[in-house]
Amino acid sequence: MSQATSRAPIRIRRPFAALAAAAALSLAAPAMAMQPFSADYQASYMGMQASGKMTLQSAGQDRWRYSLNIKNSLADLSQSTVFELHDGQWRPLSSNDSSQVLIKKQDKKAIYDWSTNVASWTGDVKENRAGPIKLQAGDMDALLINLALVRDVEAGKPLRYRMVDDGRVKQLNYSVAGQESITVGGKSHQATKVVNTDGDKQTIAWVVKGMPVPARILQREEGKDALDLRVQAVR
Repeated sequence: MSQATSRAPIRIRRPFAALAAAAALSLAAPAMAMQPFSADYQASYMGMQASGKMTLQSAGQDRWRYSLNIKNSLADLSQSTVFELHDGQWRPLSSNDSSQVLIKKQDKKAIYDWSTNVASWTGDVKENRAGPIKLQAGDMDALLINLALVRDVEAGKPLRYRMVDDGRVKQLNYSVAGQESITVGGKSHQATKVVNTDGDKQTIAWVVKGMPVPARILQREEGKDALDLRVQAVR
C-alpha cells in the first residue's frame, strides 16, 4: 500500500479541512483525569460565518467520544471519533463523518479493528478508499491528532504523527513557529504557534497551555484562507 498525498488533521477537507478548538482540562494527564467538556466556536468558511461546537464525552469502559460540528447556511458538517487509552497511547476505535454542502450529502464510517490491526471505511467512499489499511501502534485519525498535538506541545515532544484517515495514510510533521498572543473568551493568552505544510495546503494552530485542543486553527490553500476556527466559550 502506498502513502497518499493528504491533508493535515483538523480534518474536514471533505469538503473543507479538518479542525477543532479549546476547553479547560489537560489531556496530557492520565485518561482517568479526563473530564467532559463542551466548547463553542466561531468559524469563517466559504467567506461566511459559521457556528461550531466541540464536545468530549465519556463513552463508557474507559472510552471517550470526541465530536465536532460546524454549520452555516451553506454547509452542515459533523465528525466524531470514539477512542481509548491503550498502553499509554490514544487509539481510535471508530469514527463517523457526515456532511452536507448545499444539496450534496456524504456519510462515511471508519472502523479501527485492533484485534486484526486493520482499518476500513464504509458509506460514501471510493473503492480505493475503503481499505483495509494495516494499522501500526500509535496510529490516529485526523480528529484525534488535534488532542495529541496539544498534549505533545505542552510536553515538548516531537510533533510527528502517522495519520490513518479517509482511506489513506499520511505522515504529519508540525514545526514550532514561535509564541504569539491570542484572545479567548475576551482574555489574552500566550500561545505556541505550530505549522504543518503539505504542498499548497497549510494548517496553522495556536496552542494555549491548559486547553486540550488548539485555541485557533487556520487552514490555508494555495496561499488563501480556507477555514478559520476560533474558540469563543468553554463549559
